[in-house]
Amino acid sequence: MKTIAVFCGSSKGIDPIYMEEAKNLGKVLVDNGLDLVYGGATVGCMGAVADAVMEAGGKVIGVIPEKLKNVEIAHETLSELYVVKGMHERKALMADYADGFVALPGGTGTLEEWFEVFTWAQLGYHNKPCALLNINHYYSPILSLFDHMIEQGFVKSEYKDLIVIDEESKALVTKLMNHKGEYIHKW
Repeated sequence: MKTIAVFCGSSKGIDPIYMEEAKNLGKVLVDNGLDLVYGGATVGCMGAVADAVMEAGGKVIGVIPEKLKNVEIAHETLSELYVVKGMHERKALMADYADGFVALPGGTGTLEEWFEVFTWAQLGYHNKPCALLNINHYYSPILSLFDHMIEQGFVKSEYKDLIVIDEESKALVTKLMNHKGEYIHKW
């Protein structure tokens, strides 16, 4: 495992713990010899995790769509910054670089990005770990939704087991590095 893709908010959130933990994750990545690929912005949790990786001497690859370059404020001092045409290209490039995926708290874009790569894992398009950093129990409602989908017969219980989850960065990264995913046949 070399590079982790982090999906997270371009906002800070209302609780300072989100920014603190974004910075902590960045440091933990570098402590474990991992590079970061992320959305390429300077703002919010996105900027915090990238800055922490760079401050700790790590490599950061940013991927930002042209349309968002000025909205999310492209981070011009990264190890590498790719400006792409749109969101599909952004997600594809990040996925190509990544050996694993982590979602920090964020909005609908964060959820959409994470669910896409998680769906790819379910369908066997990749065997990379997909993790949720459940800071301040942010993702607990999503986990409850998974339980509901399982109860209603739309998701196999084994798929929920594919989610790597923890409330603490160090433990989560350890789980990612030890991940032994396997494809679960749906039919």
